[in-house]
Amino acid sequence: MQALWMLLASLFFATMGVCIKFASVHFNSFEIVTYRGLVGVIFLIGFTRARGISLRTAVPMMHVWRSLVGTISLTAWFYAIAVLPLATAMTLNYMSSVWIATFLLGGALLMQGRGAPMRQQGPLFLTVLAGFAGVAMMLRPTLAPDQLIGAIVGLFSGLFAALAYLQVASLARAGEPETRTVFYFSIGAVLAGLLGMVFVGASPWTWPAALWLLPIGLLALGGQLCMTRAYASGATLVVANLQYSGIVFAGVLGIVVFGDRMPLIGWLGMALIIASGITATWLRARAVPNAPAEEH
Repeated sequence: MQALWMLLASLFFATMGVCIKFASVHFNSFEIVTYRGLVGVIFLIGFTRARGISLRTAVPMMHVWRSLVGTISLTAWFYAIAVLPLATAMTLNYMSSVWIATFLLGGALLMQGRGAPMRQQGPLFLTVLAGFAGVAMMLRPTLAPDQLIGAIVGLFSGLFAALAYLQVASLARAGEPETRTVFYFSIGAVLAGLLGMVFVGASPWTWPAALWLLPIGLLALGGQLCMTRAYASGATLVVANLQYSGIVFAGVLGIVVFGDRMPLIGWLGMALIIASGITATWLRARAVPNAPAEEH
């Protein structure tokens, strides 16, 4: 089931990207971050009250850390998008899955030695690398010599995203519901966006351009809730691999909505991403044939 949650999250985020492309003509990145978080905060306050879910937490510092690394990742990614080719910025951000796989495999090797972790997680680690190769084939990133700082920032956006996703799994093990986790992250996004707006200013609202902000917020909220549920209930390496499906959805939406054209290498990359996701899910199912994926 965690596979379906991650696929749904990826679809939400890819669709949100289409809306951001239209909204970015009228609003700067910090404004979009602010409004996207604000929509989530307002919706979750109403939703949790209606469902009788408390937003009070016994682990506030865990939420602070998740919000901090998440907003750093988001801000770094937006900066990378501003100074790098979009394909390069997205590729560096999607390295989060590679970072997750590296952290988990490295930690297992330190704790258990070489034998068991390589047998258990080695094949899954390779599927993550294969999926990332598919991302690179679809996006075909380029980098000019004067874009080194932007590339480093983009690399850090993926690193901090990996830390955020691992913290999501930790919060789930601590018993935090996904609504509470996403609520506090949304607050962090609002604060980070407002801080950025202090320096870059705010754009005047024009209609109907401002209407794009609502679907951005709702799609971001839906994506965050589904992604949090996926990392909370699933095998982390499998979920990290399936996160690449966002590139596949974005590619299809680019063709349908914007009339983009994809060369043969892009289609081959898409096939590699799909194949790696199927393989990772199969490997996990074979390892635990009659039980839900619970390991993180």
